[in-house]
Amino acid sequence: MSSVTLVEYLFTRLRQLGVRSLHGVPGDFNLRLLDYVEPTGLRWVGNANELNAGYAADGYARIKGVGALITTFGVGELSAINAVAGAFAERAAVVHIVGTPSRETQDQRQLVHHTFNDGEYRRFAQMASHVTVAQTRLWDPQTSPAQIDEVLQQCLRHSRPVYIEIPVDMVDQPVLVERLGRPLRLSQLPPVSCSNVVLARIFKRMYSAKRPVIVVDGESRPMGILEQLQRFITTTQWPFWTTAYGKGLLDETTSNCHGVYRGRFDSPEVQAYVNGADLVLYFGPHLSSSNTISCSAIPKDEVAIYISDTEVRFGQEVFRDVPAQHLLSHILEGLDVQKVGSDNAHQRLPRLSSLTLSDVAGPSPITQDRLWRLLAGYLRPGDIVLGETGTAGYGVREMALPCHSRVFTPVTWLSIGYMLPASQGAALAQRELMMADEYQGIRDARTILFIGDGSFQMTAQELGTIIRLGLNVVVFVINNDGYTIERCIHGRQQAYNDITSWRYLQAPQFLGGGDEVYTASARDWDELGGILTTDQLWNGCGLRMVEIVCDREDAPSGPLVEYLQRQNSV
Repeated sequence: MSSVTLVEYLFTRLRQLGVRSLHGVPGDFNLRLLDYVEPTGLRWVGNANELNAGYAADGYARIKGVGALITTFGVGELSAINAVAGAFAERAAVVHIVGTPSRETQDQRQLVHHTFNDGEYRRFAQMASHVTVAQTRLWDPQTSPAQIDEVLQQCLRHSRPVYIEIPVDMVDQPVLVERLGRPLRLSQLPPVSCSNVVLARIFKRMYSAKRPVIVVDGESRPMGILEQLQRFITTTQWPFWTTAYGKGLLDETTSNCHGVYRGRFDSPEVQAYVNGADLVLYFGPHLSSSNTISCSAIPKDEVAIYISDTEVRFGQEVFRDVPAQHLLSHILEGLDVQKVGSDNAHQRLPRLSSLTLSDVAGPSPITQDRLWRLLAGYLRPGDIVLGETGTAGYGVREMALPCHSRVFTPVTWLSIGYMLPASQGAALAQRELMMADEYQGIRDARTILFIGDGSFQMTAQELGTIIRLGLNVVVFVINNDGYTIERCIHGRQQAYNDITSWRYLQAPQFLGGGDEVYTASARDWDELGGILTTDQLWNGCGLRMVEIVCDREDAPSGPLVEYLQRQNSV
């Protein structure tokens, strides 16, 4: 019976799952692993450091479904663990592969580098167990293929990171190829006895509702229900809002989309409408305080039905083992549209809109109360928009999106600096999908990053990877002289919210770019208008970078400052 090496087996499985690129950093315990990357048809990205590699693998996974990261044992994996933890919190399916010392070295408890010098080799795996949904240690060639398959299935099922240890002497071990002929598929859970009861209760609530509302949250993506959910919203024509985590997952150009619901920080008319709903169908709940605006966007129990991966909750009553995909398919099949009502009063509610240059023309300073709606007018279908934790992360929530766009906003983990490496991973995944004609027929989409100056300084090195890979990324650095988002929370005039002032537009050249990298800076609306009408910015290729200078205390419009100040007391 034919065989392949253990690492060839693993890499082939990743290719079968759609992974085409591996992020990471070389280290002495993973070098033999890396010898097999290109021969198995994968691309080695090679990031500036392991933390950036983890962020990039996360961004790649959120676009393609699965991403992969390779680090070395100990120091490498611990550098990446913050990124893996964020992927766990926000449900990105990242496969973390760790090259470890040989089995003999570990068995003999040798005192080698990258350890605590005490012969204990299991501590790092124990740390990883808290931020991954499944872990495995490949120690026996006979059982390793089955172990790999099981862990990868757990990664897919839960859309969360997994951890795979490969000792250096296991890399070349032959394993049987037989299992590779059977694709990894997730078996569907059979419907439980309560499924029909749940379905009947949902239909009863739907048919009796006079003012129904739909909320789309971000876990709808890993649940795999987006196509069904779009059909459901189109069929019912019920008004829907999203959370920040859910923004961009469905078509926002429809008349029944009303943007991100901000709870008690939303407009009075929107609050009145949502609070007056007699039914709230809440899909993919992710009820962290930051995603639900200090929990104020969570509906009342008596009107809410929450639909999660395998649970349906009516207020506080929980029905388990009801798969969301199964449930939604039966809702769509059995729905009697003639019995579905709505008061249509939502049509009078405000909706997201864009501004034009004529709305902001003049030499006055740029302010974020109008900036985001202006920039929204330059988005096109298929663009991936990333708003870094900070004022940018709140600003992108105000942007009206074209169809087939995606948005990354701060959700729960809120690790500043994440979005720059994530834009590298997302842009790479976007390019791979467009090249394979698997991107809604779109071939000219871009990845657009909005990031504050403080966050940019955290992970700026990853611009070099974007340049080296020739990725189509537009970066807007919102230079407001420090940690403005922290100033909004506390310490408005405190020195701890100050940062070193960089010459941001020189970064591309320092990090490997040449004269072909378009850069520009704007301090007022007229300067920005001239930049935004430049063809090279929007229709060029490779990295383009624009610095937008704002006042150090400027923030997006709305009740953002009040909300952030309240956060300080939580």
